[in-house]
Amino acid sequence: MKKFLFFFLLVLFSNLSFSQLGGEDEVYLGGDTIDAKFQEGGIDKFYDYIIQNFNLSTVEKSGQIIFTFTINELGEIKNIKILRDLGTNSALELIRVLRKSPKWQPAYRAGKPISIDLKMPLTFK
Repeated sequence: MKKFLFFFLLVLFSNLSFSQLGGEDEVYLGGDTIDAKFQEGGIDKFYDYIIQNFNLSTVEKSGQIIFTFTINELGEIKNIKILRDLGTNSALELIRVLRKSPKWQPAYRAGKPISIDLKMPLTFK
């Protein structure tokens, strides 16, 4: 009887530990991924938003600003990083515009909202 009880408890607790795997670190090898959307559109709508709200007088020279940011599970822009800028003023202006951006519709994988990183260029002539 003791052996049976020991075996039963061993099986019970081993299954409990496996059931705790998952959460944020889950890896999906399949499943459909749906891209994040900005105001019912895509990247083009986001570029339109940036152009409408960006103060062009802050751009000191022509060229390209390259930036990255995260769209979290709530559709908020986080972790803004300027990888290449055209001067401090234009970089600060882009950060200002990104921070006041409306929420995105987050990306989804396997029916759950996920956080994604985007890297984008912004060219000035």
